[in-house]
Order: sequence, then C-alpha cells, then structure tokens
Amino acid sequence: MLKRIANSTGNILMNQQIDLLDEEQQQINDWLTLVARQQDQHAFSQLFKFFAPRIRSHGLKKFTNEAQAMELVQETMMLVWRKATQFNATKGKGSTWIYTIMRNYSFDMLRKILSNKEDLMSEDLWPMLDVEEETEDEDHLQTRHLFLYMDNLPDLQKQVIQGIYVDDKTQQELSDELSVPIGTIKSRLRLALVKLRDMMEEK
Repeated sequence: MLKRIANSTGNILMNQQIDLLDEEQQQINDWLTLVARQQDQHAFSQLFKFFAPRIRSHGLKKFTNEAQAMELVQETMMLVWRKATQFNATKGKGSTWIYTIMRNYSFDMLRKILSNKEDLMSEDLWPMLDVEEETEDEDHLQTRHLFLYMDNLPDLQKQVIQGIYVDDKTQQELSDELSVPIGTIKSRLRLALVKLRDMMEEK
C-alpha cells in the first residue's frame, strides 16, 4: 500500500515537473513571438535574463575567459533580436533555436581565435623570412635549415608550408589549388608550424 502511494506521489511530482517545463518552453516561445511581431523590449529583456547566465556559463567552458564569454552572450542575444522573425514555434522549441544561434556564434569565435593564434605563431616562427642586413652565407644557411626541417614534416603539412612560405601563395589560393576547404589548410598549417617550432627549438 505504502509502495503504491509512493509510486503515485512520484508520478504526480513527475507530471508536475513536465507541466512546469512545458509552461517554461511556452513562455519562451511567447517572448520570442512578441519580439518577432512587435519588437517587444520587455519580452526581449525577459529572454535576456533567462538565457544570459546559461550562455555565459557555456562561454566560460568554451573559452575560459570572462570577456569572451560575455561577448558570446551579447552577440547571441543581439542575433536573437535581429532574427526573431525567423523562429517558427511549430518546428521546435525556442530554447533550442536560441542555443543553436549560440553554438554557431561560438564556432565563429573559435575560428577567429585559432586564426589569430596562427598569425602570431607565424610571426614568431618566421622572422628569418624578413631578415635585414644579413650576409649571403647566413641567409643561405638559414634557408638550408628551413628546407631540412620541412623535409621532416608529413607530406600534406609540407605542401602547405611550401605553398605559403616558399611559393608565397595565400591560404585561399592553396585551398582552391588543392580543392580542400580553407579550414583544412589552416589546420595543416597550424600543425606544421607547431612541429617546425619544436624542431627549431631542439636545434
């Protein structure tokens, strides 16, 4: 008897929790609809209060940086405001739609961060390509060492280094020439630079 009462109570609590979640989702959908149709600032404020802490938490896990986490919050919610008319409540939950915007923008941020790191690494690793007032013997020695290091790279990484730093091609030109996405070129470049720097430091 007690077991049946306990099970019954548990079912009631579970149903109440489901109802609560449904009401929450409906409220989010209603706020989004008001923003889309009327540019309702109060509704947007409610969305911001609800999602900002959650987006910030996601940003801190992704970037471990408060400024970047807050950038993710601001840019995500700005996109929600601008794109609210694209939300269709019949095709999914408002929270899912907003988190999709958040993830897409976080990927953009990560790509920018990676690109900046590659640029900094490149500048740090390749001062030899812009050496001033060096003797012909010194320049020849550095060039010879460069090619020795390059020969130790995997073929695909060597191909990218050769194209960018020896043949003076852009990443986009290499992408077009090799028929691979530019993201693949960037990835190969990053791995190659790390390996080259490690080899040069060892020497």
